[in-house]
Amino acid sequence: MFVLSGYEYLLGFFIICSLVPALALSASKLLRPSGYSPERHTTYESGMEPIGGAWIQFNIRYYMFALVFVVFDVETVFLYPWAVAFHRLGLLAFIEALVFIAILVVALVYAWRKGALEWS
Repeated sequence: MFVLSGYEYLLGFFIICSLVPALALSASKLLRPSGYSPERHTTYESGMEPIGGAWIQFNIRYYMFALVFVVFDVETVFLYPWAVAFHRLGLLAFIEALVFIAILVVALVYAWRKGALEWS
């Protein structure tokens, strides 16, 4: 008979992982202020009185610039552990990292040609 021994800790981890958000959400519902006022629906980004509505349309270039930033930020997150363990990984991992960087360079060239990095 196939017995899954040693998975008790995994089950406990899943139980804790599902209880923590449920407890946090219920605690925030109990502790939050319950009064509704018109000030609650105003924007409060800079401490100044808001002029106009909060739902304005932004230029798509801001989103594209942020997306390119996130892509290359994620690249550093993936490449840092690879660089730390470079001496143990071997030639195949080096080639895989070069392919990964080549794909990102192609994406950068594409975004550059489309004008995603220009602020004008």
